Amino acid sequence: MKYKSVALLLISSLGLFACQQESTDTEKKELVPAEQKAAEFKNDSDKQAYALGASLGQYLNQQLSLQEETGINLDRELVIQGVVAAAKDKSVLTPEQIQEQITALRELVSKKQAEKTEAQSAENQKAGEAFLAENAKKDGVKVTDSGLQYEVVKQGDGPKPKAEDTVKVHYRGTLIDGTEFDSSYSRNQPAVFPLNRVISGWTEGLQLMNVGSTYRFYIPANLAYGSRSTGKITPNSTLIFDVELLSIETPEEAPSAD
Repeated sequence: MKYKSVALLLISSLGLFACQQESTDTEKKELVPAEQKAAEFKNDSDKQAYALGASLGQYLNQQLSLQEETGINLDRELVIQGVVAAAKDKSVLTPEQIQEQITALRELVSKKQAEKTEAQSAENQKAGEAFLAENAKKDGVKVTDSGLQYEVVKQGDGPKPKAEDTVKVHYRGTLIDGTEFDSSYSRNQPAVFPLNRVISGWTEGLQLMNVGSTYRFYIPANLAYGSRSTGKITPNSTLIFDVELLSIETPEEAPSAD
């Protein structure tokens, strides 16, 4: 097997990290020193050649930074050496050895990621329980049998929805530290959905509301996304929602499933 395939093997193997969430606040370390001489292009072909290498470099830089978040710090100079050597058919490792090391790296990343998720989950659970315990003591906060907490911001006088109804709402969702993770207000477009197809904290909470009301819900993790992650919501996060119930949609008004 020719070494010309080694660079492609490296790229495809590193693809195992592509599903990891991108970090927007991680300080990126450069693969190539800033003082490197600027490239000179004679024609479009030169630009395309450079762009191909730059694309690989950007991808590697991103993935190495994601690994570093889990505590895996690979020597970036060796990464560069490996790419250059393979591109020149001069890799000191055979394809079999490369695959063996990539497999070992994949297993290590998976283990570290699991450990990080478990630690984060436990931390979120503890922080959420402490927050809810204090929040329940506040005037105006009510607690249901399930553990859902809510307070009335504005009381409407319309009908209350049932679990099988489709509702139209405006809402804003935050974590307990105030981080906003979603808002229909920001999109300037209300959300319409069947009440029995959302997190259980919403299914329960909105049935307490009259149309025209605005409530604030404090939703424990087990009534939200539990151990799952989605966007800025990490495992076992307690969520806060300000929800304005605009209307209960009739079947004709509700959007079709198409």
